[in-house]
Amino acid sequence: MSAPSHDHEPHGAHDAGHAHGAGHAHGAGHAHGSGPAHGSGPAHGHAHGHGVPAGRGSARQRRRLWLAAGLNLAIVVAQAAAGVAAGSVGLLADAGHNLTDTAGVVLALVALTLSRRPPSARRTFGGVRWPVLAAQANAAAVLVVTALLAVEALRRLGGNGTVDGPVVVAVALVAAVVNGVSALVVHERDADLNTRAAVLHLAGDAAVSVAVAASGLVIWLVGGWYWLDPLVSLLIALLIAGQGVKLLVSASRVLLEATPESLDVAAVRADILRDIHVLDVHDLHVWSLSDRVFAASVHLELGHLDGAEDGHPSLAQARAVSDGIKAMLAERYGITHMTVEAECEPCTPPHDDPCGIARGLGGDRAAASLS
Repeated sequence: MSAPSHDHEPHGAHDAGHAHGAGHAHGAGHAHGSGPAHGSGPAHGHAHGHGVPAGRGSARQRRRLWLAAGLNLAIVVAQAAAGVAAGSVGLLADAGHNLTDTAGVVLALVALTLSRRPPSARRTFGGVRWPVLAAQANAAAVLVVTALLAVEALRRLGGNGTVDGPVVVAVALVAAVVNGVSALVVHERDADLNTRAAVLHLAGDAAVSVAVAASGLVIWLVGGWYWLDPLVSLLIALLIAGQGVKLLVSASRVLLEATPESLDVAAVRADILRDIHVLDVHDLHVWSLSDRVFAASVHLELGHLDGAEDGHPSLAQARAVSDGIKAMLAERYGITHMTVEAECEPCTPPHDDPCGIARGLGGDRAAASLS
């Protein structure tokens, strides 16, 4: 027998369950209480919320991000024009860096808006993964720009071009100030991953602009050392590439439904087994729906329950254990989208006799909903 329980935060759980044929029973619909018995399958129950958390960006935070994107776009235009006029590949590299970060902020804002869409029949999780797709697209763009900048810098290293030091210093310093102010404007305590990434990018842009200004100052004072400009642009390209690879890996982990890096599955299993009523844990899976929405499913073999008939727990007993496990997972690990399947014996083929939870509902086969 078994009785799975689903808990989809933050909207609360709604009980529904239906057994179908001779296989496992799956919850459906929105009826409160346990579902009716149909056919002859082991008991499965589902407690459903109506989706996953929507985008968390406040209107104020979105306005700040739009402001930062606008300021940086203006700097991109100024840096690109000045880079061409001054013959500075360093300024062009910094402009490219700023452009990818600006595009990333805009893309994140669009994805944030889409992520607030509620679940539908075609997209049962709503738009929760739009920011992940945006991050992956942003990472791809960053790596393409990096490759172009590196090729141009290497070409300049072998050439004899000159660089207008004063122009490079002036424009790079203005860019550093704008990026620094933008980072301060966007920064917010307890911001989500997208916003923290935007702040990191903006702060990194400010540091890169300072480096470009320093190279321009050296070229200006020395009256030569023009090779320093493409060398700095190569270093910038490496910095961009590092950020792009990290972003691509993080987004890919979510899309591949890998275990979140912040969670230890062995620790999750050990914490579940600390409940004296849980004899065994199997089929434990933990994954991410987005950077802030963690999901899990697990089978629990129950025992040591007082008053259990023939060792088979009642629906109320199984519900109590399941609720305790879900509360613990949510509190300790932030897992808010859960399926907990409670069993009174090891998993058995569908044609075997059901356990006491199904019989307790008054049918040979029934579905039990544990909310």
